Amino acid sequence: MLSTRPPTVWIDDSHAIVRRGMAACLQQADFVVRGESSALAPAPVAAGLDVLVFEYVGPTLRRAVRMVEGRTTRLVATVRDVNEQAVRELVDAGVGAVLPHGTLTPESLIATLRAVVAGSVALPGDLLARLLLHVTQTSSLGPAGLNPRERSVLRLLADGMDTRGIAEDLCFSERTVKNVVHDVLTKLNCRTRAQAVAVATREGVI
Repeated sequence: MLSTRPPTVWIDDSHAIVRRGMAACLQQADFVVRGESSALAPAPVAAGLDVLVFEYVGPTLRRAVRMVEGRTTRLVATVRDVNEQAVRELVDAGVGAVLPHGTLTPESLIATLRAVVAGSVALPGDLLARLLLHVTQTSSLGPAGLNPRERSVLRLLADGMDTRGIAEDLCFSERTVKNVVHDVLTKLNCRTRAQAVAVATREGVI
């Protein structure tokens, strides 16, 4: 049975006004803000935390990954300088969503976190294009390729659907969808759903 509790969030940013603005937006959208920090200090309490929103600056990515290791907490990065290196590092680390500061709005913040909590990924179109260039050199389809069920799930992932939506559309259980996604990531040698979509798009699978 799916949990109906409000999703929990920790907000990290070097500017207090940004943290408090994000917290106010999310609280109005029924998120529970568990705390806030700057450069991940004080350290977020990851136990039972659904989403850690952190500012991508220097070593914060490595710290964030270590903090949620072995947990179901999803990572969402806010980025001030969106460049190719940042995109590569964030995607390779398994970050579920990237929010450029320059285009961040209350609506995009709320929509992105809801998508991440539901099991989806969120990359702006220009970032997805950069990711596609990156994975061209780092990933390839395995010799076995993808079966029709895996391709169907990938197409829906590319459309931005979350686990529940894919399950309803294909008449699968959510567990089945998660298993299929796991198989796809393994075959494509990818760490994240966004990376898998980019690889499959490049290969003409979807």
